[in-house]
Amino acid sequence: MMREGARVRLDYSAQSLWRVDRVIEEIRREGPPYDAVRETLRGLGAYAGEVIVRQAGAEWWASGGDHWIRTPDGRLWDPVEEARRCYGGHGSLRLLCRDALG
Repeated sequence: MMREGARVRLDYSAQSLWRVDRVIEEIRREGPPYDAVRETLRGLGAYAGEVIVRQAGAEWWASGGDHWIRTPDGRLWDPVEEARRCYGGHGSLRLLCRDALG
């Protein structure tokens, strides 16, 4: 779903999630059906999860086919679901990361 030449620089920094939120917003404005972008959103959510893992010293958790991030304080985060919420206009991967790191 990412357009060729989009030149989105993703370096696993918390700041890169601003760009990811904007990419999701641009996709949302184009109006494709959710099924057409499901895997793209999953990938962007997984990227955000990896940012949290690297920045917070967190770890991936999996159960029943679902994947979460567990931060050192024991809280669980679902960046893939947050990417879906972003697509619906009600979430932010940047803010999820901020909260997880906070």
